[in-house]
Amino acid sequence: MLCNGDEGEPGTFKDRVLLTERAAMVFEGMAIGGYAIGAKEGILYLRREYKYLQALLEDTLKNMREKNLLGKNIMGKGFDFDIRIQFGAGAYVCGEESALIESAEGKRGEPRNRPPFPAQKGYKNKPSIVNNVETFCAVSRILHKGGAWHKGLGTDESAGVKVLSISGDCKNPGVYEIEWGMTIQEMLDMVGATDVQAVQVAGPSGVCLNPEQFGRKIALEDLATGGSMTVIGKNRDLLKDVVLNFMEFFADESCGSCVTCRSFNMILRNSIKKVVEGNAIRKDIDDMAAWSEIIRKTTRCGLGQTSSNPISTTIKNFLPLYEVRVKNVEYASQFDMSAAVADSCEVVGRKPLVHE
Repeated sequence: MLCNGDEGEPGTFKDRVLLTERAAMVFEGMAIGGYAIGAKEGILYLRREYKYLQALLEDTLKNMREKNLLGKNIMGKGFDFDIRIQFGAGAYVCGEESALIESAEGKRGEPRNRPPFPAQKGYKNKPSIVNNVETFCAVSRILHKGGAWHKGLGTDESAGVKVLSISGDCKNPGVYEIEWGMTIQEMLDMVGATDVQAVQVAGPSGVCLNPEQFGRKIALEDLATGGSMTVIGKNRDLLKDVVLNFMEFFADESCGSCVTCRSFNMILRNSIKKVVEGNAIRKDIDDMAAWSEIIRKTTRCGLGQTSSNPISTTIKNFLPLYEVRVKNVEYASQFDMSAAVADSCEVVGRKPLVHE
């Protein structure tokens, strides 16, 4: 049983808060999950940047062992289960479950080919379950309050609540627990956001919404999200401050295993930079859309499949921002060979032997 505490998505910080304020609930959820599947070992895989939490988490584990909530023969039920903490080394790709398992085994954090899936062959070739911090908190809370309570919250298709990390250009950023089904506009009103240009849902790998889409719901049947919401005000240059920044992030964090992820994310990064600098033509926009689709279809893990989303979703929802920055010409500026040769002839004082 592995808990994914490798919270590396830019704009996401809810797991850090849960581990700080509700560590016992996280570990209790892991123990319940371990009991359900017959696991005896739990691992909290924690991102290296959260090392300052180690003393708090170890103290929580110690207290739970003293109360016989972890360890041997838990609560006299003949169930053995204990948890240890393992730190990652900072790679964003280790948020993907199979890459996390590779890293936990002491190997390079790189996604595995699937199948077999972790539930079939995971940590040390044993069946393994990987869930995140919020999921284990939910397990503990649902068993405490009951399934009817959980089902009574949210929507018919998305029962329960969701913890959101809300940041960016708003008056009250922070961590919020909401019921599934809240609209984007209701969320913006809740955090005091005005003059909003866009909302980035689910981090860089998610979708960038324009104001016409603020009526959409935060729900599994509409806008499924891992918990990150970034408010982008009208004072921001969306392409320069957000899209280019996100593409630089993905180009840097790709593990390099898939050729298209390794190469095309750098091409996309350079292409959006070309747009931002005013050196692109209309064909560059079409090319970026095509390359984004190629990456989505030809990479093997979630990072690669969603890495082009900053470009593909903004081309779809903010196309005018691209169009006003491209050159209104059919072809790119060409190199004038005759003019260049003429300049050379003037410098050297003679004509070339071949070129006329």
